[in-house]
Amino acid sequence: MSVIPEILPEYMGYDRTIAVFSPDGRLFQVEYAKEAVKRGTTSLGIVFKDGVLLATIKPTGSLIVSSSAEKIFQIDDHIGTVASGFLADARILVNQAQVRSQVHKLTYTEPIDIWNLARVIGDRMQLSTLYAGLRPFGVAFLLGGVDKSGAHLIEADPSGVLYEWLAYAIGRGASVANKILKQKWKANMSENDVIKLAVDILSKTEKEKKESAIDFVIIKKDRKFKKLTEDEIKKALK
Repeated sequence: MSVIPEILPEYMGYDRTIAVFSPDGRLFQVEYAKEAVKRGTTSLGIVFKDGVLLATIKPTGSLIVSSSAEKIFQIDDHIGTVASGFLADARILVNQAQVRSQVHKLTYTEPIDIWNLARVIGDRMQLSTLYAGLRPFGVAFLLGGVDKSGAHLIEADPSGVLYEWLAYAIGRGASVANKILKQKWKANMSENDVIKLAVDILSKTEKEKKESAIDFVIIKKDRKFKKLTEDEIKKALK
């Protein structure tokens, strides 16, 4: 369980605004935003030989329409992202990323590169750490896709920092998930292999055994965003 950093009385003045560093170089509001991400559903991304997989757990319940709480978003035909944290914050950033992607396509007549789009999201998140009256976005993303340079999986956290990974997880089960990924990820894994690995990780971190509760998206080298059906998931697990 994550613990919110203890704030001593002499630090309280630095805790009330995003625009002031504490004497030891901390921005407390950014740290709190990262805590919000740690309370979100486990989400993960894995690069494999044919592309990228994104996965998370859908909300379940007898009355909820699970598709209404979107956690994996399509940004373009060749790019998707999975979010953990405040989904309202995620929606706003995804909308901006979708617009930028389409503007780039209309301007340059080619799809936007994954890293270029990641910088759009990262720059907007970092902007919210600079000005009084704003708060950081309480969400992190794993941006996955395939462009002319190959498959990419890029993490954007609430501070706006960007990292590229071969396999990575965010959310409440991230520590366990990343240990498993470090042990089991291999270069040139097949699509079925990464689906099995993702199901194994989510069943251990979210205690979810039903394939119907897992959201999977595959983006392959043909640059097509594809959400897997329950039947396709079951077939891959055989």
